[in-house]
Amino acid sequence: MSDKQVECDVLVVGSGCAGMAAAITAASRGLKVIVAEKAPYYGGTTSRSGGWLWVPNTHLAKALGHQEHTDQALEYIRDQAGKAFDERRTRAFLESGPRAIEFFMSKTAVQFDMPLTFPDYHAEAPGAAQGGRSMVTRPYDARELGELLKTLGPVLPELTVFGVTIGSGRDIIHFMRASRSLESAWYVARRLTKHFLEVVRHGRGMLLTNGNALAARLARSAADLAVPVWLSSPAVELLRDGERVTGAVVQRDGKRLTVNARHGVVLASGGFPHDIARRKATYPHVTNGHEHWSPAPATNTGDGARMAESVGGQFDDSLQCAAAWTPMSLVPRKDGTQGIFPHFIDRAKPGVIAVNLDGRRFTNEANSYHDVVQAIVKASEGKVERACWLVADHRAIRRYGLGFVKPFPLPMGEHLRSGYLKRGSTPTDLARQIGVEPAVMEETIRRYNADAKHGRDPEFGRGSKAYNRYQGDALHGPNPCVEPLQTGPFYAIKLVPGDLGSFMGLRTNEHAQVVNGSGAPIAGLYAAGNDAASIMGGEYTGAGITLGPALTFGFVAAQHIAAQASAGAPGPATASPLVAVPA
Repeated sequence: MSDKQVECDVLVVGSGCAGMAAAITAASRGLKVIVAEKAPYYGGTTSRSGGWLWVPNTHLAKALGHQEHTDQALEYIRDQAGKAFDERRTRAFLESGPRAIEFFMSKTAVQFDMPLTFPDYHAEAPGAAQGGRSMVTRPYDARELGELLKTLGPVLPELTVFGVTIGSGRDIIHFMRASRSLESAWYVARRLTKHFLEVVRHGRGMLLTNGNALAARLARSAADLAVPVWLSSPAVELLRDGERVTGAVVQRDGKRLTVNARHGVVLASGGFPHDIARRKATYPHVTNGHEHWSPAPATNTGDGARMAESVGGQFDDSLQCAAAWTPMSLVPRKDGTQGIFPHFIDRAKPGVIAVNLDGRRFTNEANSYHDVVQAIVKASEGKVERACWLVADHRAIRRYGLGFVKPFPLPMGEHLRSGYLKRGSTPTDLARQIGVEPAVMEETIRRYNADAKHGRDPEFGRGSKAYNRYQGDALHGPNPCVEPLQTGPFYAIKLVPGDLGSFMGLRTNEHAQVVNGSGAPIAGLYAAGNDAASIMGGEYTGAGITLGPALTFGFVAAQHIAAQASAGAPGPATASPLVAVPA
């Protein structure tokens, strides 16, 4: 039995991008909202993400001159999603996405910036674009959060430099070029100096970037609307009145609370990246559930899907891939624990290649992280582990860094001593260090170098795609992704399969309503973010294809709930028109 009953209009389970988007939108329509978060901090996976959103046809794109017909993006998603393509949900995303972005940017503290060009990951596919779809969260001053800063979800420490979170875009470029450009050196010096002064004064840096900035901006916006966010408060059971979901049981302060939600429950609990049983059932490279690594919060254990299934919801396991695959390296920490470093851009830099456990190249390393993990798994068939080695020569690692190893002038001795980074004076010596046949490694590098000195890679086509070139080095020619590995010593880091969050999830309709086995909506129950099956069909189409739909369908769910409330179904119609929120 529950010890207490609480009333609200909308209960949101989860405080990541999808959940907070739903909460803010519903509250702006005059609905009383409660957000229940399982973790002791808010932000979910969003707070650890890159903070990018993929939404076509926004006002930001149009301001840069990117004009496209809605059907162009529809064609791209149709091509990428394959058999899992859902036209009604996709059209809902493409129609509501621009409205959601405009609402959040005009009415809340949430702000985005769009680079002039950031190509889709498969920019050569039908309907793809060279830019105008991916936007990044604008950095945020942590002081604007006030007391909320204490419970903001932490960033991955492996993605910081001296505690500084490096922002996407300009930040990364300047930090990588700091030893080669006076402008970049001055930029980095000012950035680090400001950070250290803030640490002295405030105990931490005050500039939030990437997904941490997005989580903070969403929290500020929710607080401005007086939306309570209950931390350490997992939802454990959905409540029903007949076939309608009417709320949930939430564990809070050691008590079971009955939260009666008059108009709807939105599930946005972050998917199932740490649900070992579901992972074992859906990840093809996993046999016991543990041969996989995810930087998502450990509290993301599939609660939303299990609760929805208990009331007739359907888990969609038909997608091409179960999750957003990303190659990870495992970083030994000084306290004896192990960190995770996601390899987003280093694979595309000139002077870097990947070899399988036999010492042979097996893919275009500069392709998207999602594609590279699939190639790693395929190349590891029959082996004792699913892994590969990322290999660089001395010039490349000092210029660009490699994984958690930072470029010159930062030292790398600590990484060599910990075993994270392997080094050999020659390719043969490196092969012995990583357990690869020396003759195979020697031949692999010799064969690659023969064409790389001319800027070519006929075997796998590094630099032949727009996304490859974007992540390479624009100042390096003739191919921004290709250079011979010839300056010893040589280095290697082991990569293993990981993910940024799950793709498979609950079946929903175009209103973000969870549907039952016959496809009918379950009254009062919605899902967004990683709790809902991805509209991309298990493919990774571009930067932000998780957070873009998450924000959009959180917005869509709340708008539908508000419309139902205004129509008088069921409970008092408390909804009102959209109201402005202080920025």
